[in-house]
Amino acid sequence: VQLVESGGGLVQPRGSLRLSCAASAFTSDYFVMGWFRQAPGREREGVSCIDSSDGGTYYSPSVKGRFTISRDNAKNTVYLQMNGLKPEDTAVYYCAADLVLDHTYCTSTYYPHFSFWGQGTPVTVSS
Repeated sequence: VQLVESGGGLVQPRGSLRLSCAASAFTSDYFVMGWFRQAPGREREGVSCIDSSDGGTYYSPSVKGRFTISRDNAKNTVYLQMNGLKPEDTAVYYCAADLVLDHTYCTSTYYPHFSFWGQGTPVTVSS
């Protein structure tokens, strides 16, 4: 499975960006996909994840209410709409997926257990 991210870039504070992650193919109808991020000198943290089956979601408390994750199962694609961006959202955002885990594993503790990763897309929030 290959994950290809797009949509990162430079945006001013309080601006918006939408990230996309397309998966090449899954061998199962069930999977979890989501986003982690890592800023320089900081641990990789879970941002948001969504289950393909029932749409169960996880949001980090730092982004809840500002970011929205959605999926298009027919396209094996997940989106992250980021509104109200803050300088502290600056990081490299990585798409991740797994065929066994679910959205409850979308945290810094469990990120090593995700099987598939994208190459990362940088997001910079600055004036």
